[in-house]
Amino acid sequence: MPRHPQQEKMRMLSKVGSLYYDQGLTQQEISDKLGISRPMVSRLIKQARQEGIVQINVLPPAGVFSDLEYELEQKYGLKEAIVVDVDPPYTQSLVSRQLGIAAADYFYRTMRDGDVIGLTWGTTLHYMAAAMHPVESRDMHIAQILGGLGPPESEVHANSICSRMAQMLGCKFTIIPSPGIVRNMESKGAFLADGYVKNALEMIKKVNVAYMGIGAPTPTSVVMKDGSIISHEELDDLLRKGAVGDIGLRYFDIMGNPIQSEIDERVIGVTLKQIKDIKRVVGIAGGPEKYEALLGGLRGGYLNVLITEQVLAKKLVR
Repeated sequence: MPRHPQQEKMRMLSKVGSLYYDQGLTQQEISDKLGISRPMVSRLIKQARQEGIVQINVLPPAGVFSDLEYELEQKYGLKEAIVVDVDPPYTQSLVSRQLGIAAADYFYRTMRDGDVIGLTWGTTLHYMAAAMHPVESRDMHIAQILGGLGPPESEVHANSICSRMAQMLGCKFTIIPSPGIVRNMESKGAFLADGYVKNALEMIKKVNVAYMGIGAPTPTSVVMKDGSIISHEELDDLLRKGAVGDIGLRYFDIMGNPIQSEIDERVIGVTLKQIKDIKRVVGIAGGPEKYEALLGGLRGGYLNVLITEQVLAKKLVR
């Protein structure tokens, strides 16, 4: 009794799928073995997957979070998410160090000749710069996109981060020769009238890739360490207005809406609107203090690449 056509079809799909995936034969070898054309083999392989006869499961090794990365990309419309397995203890300092190393790896994987790389400041970017090694690059440029914050000799100062990265890449860099935040509008006007500051701020318009830490308005944050950047009174005012995080001292609420404040008027550097105009914005943040800050930044659409750690990533997708 002849086979039913549907049974024969299923047999062929199973046969071709087994030869290709289990036995490792090429499509041409299957064509020669079964006496069918190579295009027919290709169609049968594709159909075997569509029918569920062939099912491919990717089993990531320990410390790799492919599914979590995919969920983040889908939920927040990201170009890419990178989730890092952070070793205990789960402290802000250790998280920042490991994220900085991951950011350096991402930088080398994605760097392109002609890139204008924008950098802000902070602990995570410091660790990123510290993890970099010399590499030859052509026609790249590093641009500071927020004025200096804290002591100029500090390793987390934007000038230090920019100069170190430019040294590793053997490229030119532009710094903003002004504070990141000034005491009053008269001081800001004086700095903005300086030709070097003007030219540095114009460079922001040319940035096509930016690497940014995400700040959280907490008493333990870098901007609050000695009260020289933002005072406790100013922090309280930001919190009353709903601030949960900042990128380059531009504060936003839990939905990503910009916080209008007197502080925002005194900042010298990239704006949230300019950040949205940058082609690729890499946000680097993790740790026990950064959930709401990162959530607001993602909801506001300020980031399209995210580098974070597994504990925070799980909270973000849930």
